[in-house]
Amino acid sequence: MKIICLNGWGGKLHEELIAYLAAEQPDVLCLQEVVHSPETTKDWLTYRDGDHVLPQRANFFRDVAAALPEHVAQFCPAAQGVLWDGDVSIPSQWGLATFVHRALPVIGQAQAFVHKAYSPHGYGDHPRSRVAHAVRLYDHAGDRGMTIAHMHGLRDLAGKMDTPERLVQTQRFAGMIRSVADPEEPLVVCGDFNVEPDSETFGVLAELGLSDLVTSRGFAGTRSSHYAKAGRFADYMLVNARVDVLRFDVVSAPEVSDHCPLLLEI
Repeated sequence: MKIICLNGWGGKLHEELIAYLAAEQPDVLCLQEVVHSPETTKDWLTYRDGDHVLPQRANFFRDVAAALPEHVAQFCPAAQGVLWDGDVSIPSQWGLATFVHRALPVIGQAQAFVHKAYSPHGYGDHPRSRVAHAVRLYDHAGDRGMTIAHMHGLRDLAGKMDTPERLVQTQRFAGMIRSVADPEEPLVVCGDFNVEPDSETFGVLAELGLSDLVTSRGFAGTRSSHYAKAGRFADYMLVNARVDVLRFDVVSAPEVSDHCPLLLEI
């Protein structure tokens, strides 16, 4: 089974990202920073937040679903705000999505907010709402269930240091995972956590028997050359002892986002 976790950067590198996913065809894709604008047929819109202006693939969720036609797609919105088509505002939802190959039955799942709640009237003030999703699958080839969960951790303008809010978000994330996972089965937990490798986040997740593959295997970071700031870590993938890791990689090429894909084969 192949699992990919990626912050998709709103589809800014659309052609490269879609080509990569179409070629890799992961069994499960955990994707963060997903844009869903069902009221427009435009390909591109613009995100504006003060001086921060970023092109966004208007229907990024739909585009990825089309690249993975054999997958069941679940979009988990954190907020609805607006993107811009010139001077025209377009309602647009933002969140994360999970894509599971239709050959893998989903036998349990949970979607929950780890920071704030759904924001229906704008993206809101920073740090903004954050959502997580977990799916329990049955792998008939391995004759076992397993759980895969991901979240997009809150962004604090002050940095990636530990804060009370980040501790609470991890505790909520862990609680959601416990509500879905069978402790006797394999467990994979991943996402753009927006924390440093020494964060107390990992102590909380260790209580679930999880250890991180990114830092334990010596990778120097998870950001691509499109990320110009200091601090190269953001994304993590953790597994429990019941996961038989055949291959793990922080994929540096092709570059499909300002984050690198995390690729796990089990």
